[in-house]
Amino acid sequence: MSLLSPLKSALRRLGTGYVRRITAAEFRDQTFQGVNERPIEFAFLLRQLVAAWPTTVLDVGTGLTSLPHLLRTCGFVVTATDNIEDYWPSGMANRHFHIVNDDITRTSLTGQYDAIACISVLEHIQKSREAMQSMYKLLKPGGRLILTCPYNEQRYVENVYALPGSPVTEKFSFVTQAYSREHVNRWLADSPFELLEQEYWQFFEGEYWTLGDRVLPPRRVPVTERHQHTCLLLGKPR
Repeated sequence: MSLLSPLKSALRRLGTGYVRRITAAEFRDQTFQGVNERPIEFAFLLRQLVAAWPTTVLDVGTGLTSLPHLLRTCGFVVTATDNIEDYWPSGMANRHFHIVNDDITRTSLTGQYDAIACISVLEHIQKSREAMQSMYKLLKPGGRLILTCPYNEQRYVENVYALPGSPVTEKFSFVTQAYSREHVNRWLADSPFELLEQEYWQFFEGEYWTLGDRVLPPRRVPVTERHQHTCLLLGKPR
């Protein structure tokens, strides 16, 4: 028997015990603070992945979420990335999945993927055009980009949390933009994506994300009605 085997076993027991303590504490400390936009975004994402049935998926801007682990559980071969150096001043470690440190606006990734997920991430990237161009390059021909973000059909907002009436007062190291039709058209002009599907969702009574009372449950609406969020499916032509 290798001398390392007992050490590995001891370290595994310590690690398992630590994880159990952390998850048990989180279980006990749960408090209901409202359901957020993720169920709608993840439902849209999974529906598109079922329709496309890809092999490889790139998750851009994973952060601390377990989304790549969920996608791997579904069977997809997953790569998860985040701009750890710029967007996480204190550093970041995702306990669910390995995260590749990468700035999507000037990506160092060289492969191509059948599908890319960018779920509530692009609003925090000021160089959205560069990010979209990178994701286009990283898609295989015929691939799908599933994208969600705050949205207003008529008017772009640089930072919705800075709008009068927004209840979000925490100072983040990044902005939270609300994109508009002008931005979508610009992304399509920069890279020959095909806009295959777009959903519009009303989460609040106000004009923009976080403004006004919450709409419970959120409503999927036509583009002509008030909305603050969108889910988009973009395709790369073969």
